Amino acid sequence: MLTSIATNQSRSAALPRRYRTIFISDVHLGTRGCKVDCLLDFLRHVESDYLYLVGDIVDGWRLQKKWFWPDKHAEVLDRLLARARNGTEVIYLPGNHDEALRKLIGRSVGGVKIRHDTIHHAADGCRLLVVHGDTFDGVVTDMRWLALVGSVAYDLALTANTWLNIARRWLGLGYWPLAAFLKEQVKAAVSFIDRYEHSLVHEARRRRVCGVICGHVHKPEMRTIDGLLYYNDGDWVESCSALVEHDDGSFELLEWARQRQLDLLAPRRRTAAGSAGRTPATT
Repeated sequence: MLTSIATNQSRSAALPRRYRTIFISDVHLGTRGCKVDCLLDFLRHVESDYLYLVGDIVDGWRLQKKWFWPDKHAEVLDRLLARARNGTEVIYLPGNHDEALRKLIGRSVGGVKIRHDTIHHAADGCRLLVVHGDTFDGVVTDMRWLALVGSVAYDLALTANTWLNIARRWLGLGYWPLAAFLKEQVKAAVSFIDRYEHSLVHEARRRRVCGVICGHVHKPEMRTIDGLLYYNDGDWVESCSALVEHDDGSFELLEWARQRQLDLLAPRRRTAAGSAGRTPATT
């Protein structure tokens, strides 16, 4: 009996989570900062009817400077293409780091639809603009040289983030996004993100939709701005996050590294709770 229960729990934990829609962006394949192991684990454990790749999936800027393409980075692309072949509707919205793909906008490659932006129709009837977001970033559009300098500084922060979290794992501590913390402390960055969010909400209002889903700034967020929805799916270099839509049209942000820690702890907590609730045997 106990063996059967344990087997059923194990099978349940192994079953993929199914969502109506998954949105991911800012993976930055081709860089050392990409948390590829976490992303592959995510792809092994989730399924969906729709998958939006909301830009900066491959970092063309970095690959032009120095080639870095481990097998696991290629595996991510293989898995994404496999989803398109197996019936998932996959839509790719190139960002500024993979802007070379914008030459293919309007076409389909390997079953993946490439678009500049699109409107997602949620299960509850809500219409949402989906776009990477770099065209609403004045630094990228008007001061590309400054964006490139900022990219170098950001790479340094990600390198420090990697070594810090190696040390934290050695000490038995969980993952902590240093680069995200540093951005939160810089008033200019906070001000920039606020302007960025309001610009996208303004565009959503202009298009007469319920809100916007975007990436680009690596800051996962779900909130209402001026009466419209603002969803940012985050990234896979800091937060390891994705935005998901459930079958009822509700949305949720998953921070996968934290979610997996909770998943691994859950059986131990159930076991401990069960042990605490047992009545001691009497003779």
